[in-house]
Amino acid sequence: MAVQLVLASASPARLATLRAAGLAPHVQVSGVDEPAVIADLESRGGVLPPAEHALALARAKCDDVANALAPHDGPQVVLGCDSVLEIAGEVHGKPETPQVAVARWRRMRGGSGVLHSGHALTDLRTGHQVSRTASTVVHFADVSDAEIETYVGTGEPLRVAGGFTVDGLGGAFVTAVEGDYHNVVGVSLPLVRELLLELGIGWWDLERSQPGS
Repeated sequence: MAVQLVLASASPARLATLRAAGLAPHVQVSGVDEPAVIADLESRGGVLPPAEHALALARAKCDDVANALAPHDGPQVVLGCDSVLEIAGEVHGKPETPQVAVARWRRMRGGSGVLHSGHALTDLRTGHQVSRTASTVVHFADVSDAEIETYVGTGEPLRVAGGFTVDGLGGAFVTAVEGDYHNVVGVSLPLVRELLLELGIGWWDLERSQPGS
C-alpha cells in the first residue's frame, strides 16, 4: 500500500513542487502560532540561529498536524516545512507590510542571502520524527527603487518568506542560486527523500498522482 504524504503547509508553491514531482500530497494546514513558538524556545535558550529558527517552526507545524490527524486506514507521513531568509545573520520571514518589503529589498539588492527551509517528517505508524534544514545561497539583482516599488505593489513579496520568489514574479530579480533550487521554493525534494529513507520509506513508496490528473 502506498504511503500517504500529508503536507502541513498552506504554501501553494510547496504543493505545486510536490505535485510536479509526481506526488499526490494531502494538505492539512497547521494552526501553529509561530511567534509564540519562537518566543517560548528563545525564553529557554536564547536567540535561535536562522537555520534552527526554520527547523523549530517546521517541527512545530509537523507535530500540530500529526497530533490532529484521525486514525487512517493506511500508512501516513506528515511533512512540516518553514522557510526564512538570513541576511548578515538576521532572520527574515514574510514582510507582511509594503514598507517592510521595500526596505528589505533595498537592503538585499545587489547582494545575497541564505534561504533556510526546515523540514520535519513524522511517520504516524511509529511516531518517529526526523528533521533537518536545507540551506541555499540566493543572489539578487541590483534592482532600482522603481522596480522594487512596482514589485512590492503586486503584493507577492508580502506573502512569502524573505519577500521574494524564484518561481514567480520575483524570478527576474534573482541572478543565481547556489544549491537546491526547490529549497528556495520552500521544499527540498532531495532532503525529503533522504528523510524518508531514515524512516525506512522509499521515494517511490509515496502515493503518486495518476497520469493526466
